[in-house]
Amino acid sequence: MPLTNDIIMRLNEITTSVSSKKNISQDDENMIKNIFKSIVEGGGRYDVYEIESWFSLEGSWKDKSVIDRIMNMAHYQQTKYEEKNKLKFVSDDCSCEN
Repeated sequence: MPLTNDIIMRLNEITTSVSSKKNISQDDENMIKNIFKSIVEGGGRYDVYEIESWFSLEGSWKDKSVIDRIMNMAHYQQTKYEEKNKLKFVSDDCSCEN
């Protein structure tokens, strides 16, 4: 699934807001977590591999371990949201006697 313009803008927000791309601080981590949380809570969907590719191609992110840390946060926020908001579908053609 390709990244939407809204998600790309949020990734750019991460890029411009992080103080050091070689070693992200706890404040940076909190900001990144909140950005991914707001994306999924706002109905945005992303493929973590697409985000990883974006960061790798963006140019200013040189340290693979920092990119991996961001990917972990993105994946965690997405999984956490999906776990809390599972939809359960029930068939309309229930053969129940009730």
